[in-house]
Amino acid sequence: MGEELLDDFIRANRERDLGVYGVHVHREGDEDVERRVRSDDRVNLYSVSKTFTSVALGIAEAEGRLSLDDRLLDHFPELRPIAADGVEDVTLRHLATMASGTSHEWFADMRVDALDLLHEIVAAPLDAVPGTRFAYTDSGAYAIGRVIARTTGANVRDFLMPRLFAPLDLHNPAWHTCPQGFPFAASDLFLRTGELARFARLLLREGRWNGRHLVPAEYVRRMTQEFADTSSIIESERFNHGYGLGVWIDRDGMYRMDGRYGQYAVICPRRRAAVTVTAHSEREVDLLEAIHELILDRLE
Repeated sequence: MGEELLDDFIRANRERDLGVYGVHVHREGDEDVERRVRSDDRVNLYSVSKTFTSVALGIAEAEGRLSLDDRLLDHFPELRPIAADGVEDVTLRHLATMASGTSHEWFADMRVDALDLLHEIVAAPLDAVPGTRFAYTDSGAYAIGRVIARTTGANVRDFLMPRLFAPLDLHNPAWHTCPQGFPFAASDLFLRTGELARFARLLLREGRWNGRHLVPAEYVRRMTQEFADTSSIIESERFNHGYGLGVWIDRDGMYRMDGRYGQYAVICPRRRAAVTVTAHSEREVDLLEAIHELILDRLE
């Protein structure tokens, strides 16, 4: 795997105006390859942040602090009086797979006017039975972040600092917070391309880093085994294979972290490879296809 691997991808980025900032390719047994198109700054990973929150959930479960089968209101019994009908059945797994059935649609770039965003989420009516319908929103990951804070005594960023960020040498990452001071959990974590690539490599290795498991291997496998049906999405066939525990499932055993404006980390266990891209792209689907066609498909 040489530097020429990325020549056509970088050319396509220029000719198709794909908006790439940087690209990093890792394949076990080869030297990593990286190209920069602009300065190597930490950028908003947007919904890639959900994968970090999912991993925090898995670590907390392994430590015996919670279970994915727990219901959200088990951890916030004081919110039962304001909870909408059916919310008592919403589990952490439902929240992680975007299948809680909530009608609450919120994203981290939206203004938060509620005194407590979690109260607003819990009070929103359900428009589907939990576990029966996929609906993309930042609300679920944010609620998981609040559960982690309640059960561990540390917000999701602080919980991950000694368990994930420090071992991966992701020094002091910024993670924007809600007015109450809790990280958005679903978005607004800032990292460089190569820093995100380390996290992708960790998942490729089923949670092992420098001889120890930072994330339980069983949980990394479950991230793609426990998923919501996304076959009704029409944007691209790449989105039709299911949404797991904080990751999009792709064909041929691949899965990915996926953030707005083209933040991608595609993990391909069959090829023992991971491709990481940061960008500001108005052509996100085209960029994703270019990653597959011009990089991953050439790693045979």
